[in-house]
Amino acid sequence: MDLNLKGKLAVVTGSTGGIGKETAKSFLQEGATVIVNGRTEEKVQKVVDELSAFGTVHGIAADLSNLEGSNDFISKVNEIGPVDILVNNLAFFEVKSFEEVTDEEWEDYFQTNIMSAVRLSRKFLPDMLKRNSGRLLNLASEAGVKPLPQMIPYSVTKTALISLSRGLAELTKGTNVTVNSVLPGPTWTEGVENFMKGAAESEGKDLEPFTKDYFKENEPTSLIQRFATVEEVASTILFLASDKASAINGSAQRVEGGIIRSL
Repeated sequence: MDLNLKGKLAVVTGSTGGIGKETAKSFLQEGATVIVNGRTEEKVQKVVDELSAFGTVHGIAADLSNLEGSNDFISKVNEIGPVDILVNNLAFFEVKSFEEVTDEEWEDYFQTNIMSAVRLSRKFLPDMLKRNSGRLLNLASEAGVKPLPQMIPYSVTKTALISLSRGLAELTKGTNVTVNSVLPGPTWTEGVENFMKGAAESEGKDLEPFTKDYFKENEPTSLIQRFATVEEVASTILFLASDKASAINGSAQRVEGGIIRSL
């Protein structure tokens, strides 16, 4: 299926690994020009070098968890061109008991997971509305609907992104601009792989059976009983970013394997 993404400029934040990196690669393979982002020049340049084989890719290192870094990023993006597609993917999580999370850590979650998306959306969405064309996608999570007790701050921020997306979508009424959130479930990224390997080793188990047992014990409502792949999540993002999905607006698109047991 031709998604008609050739010549589009797509910005993908937090794209030096995982879902973000695969999404950037997928956009390039569809003929879009892509801006990748990470906090350090070294990581960003490494990804640019790797993905340049697939198309035109620019790298901008910036810390989007603060206003100064966000403004610097926006300025550099504007030098490249008007943004057709914005994918707010930047986020972090930590497995930690609720009572141990400090006020400072809560603030880090809000600044990184929510305010980075707010700042970029505040700049690029009005530009899309003026041109009457554009796609804005916020990467939320199944944890935004089914909060995880071991990751409460992360879950709260993902719920906020779902609400932010729906609110912004209301601003697009009657236009050719859409805003949607994407809700991945457990996805096999480099970080998850490292975490699972460490957990399996600590229990003296092989990785494959340990992973299968993980879903039986921790995600019994999952219908696929496995981790999603970054390619599966990226393909959903690309479809929503395309002209083929122009009638999908204000949605919270699940890519979580059926974990959320609701209609």
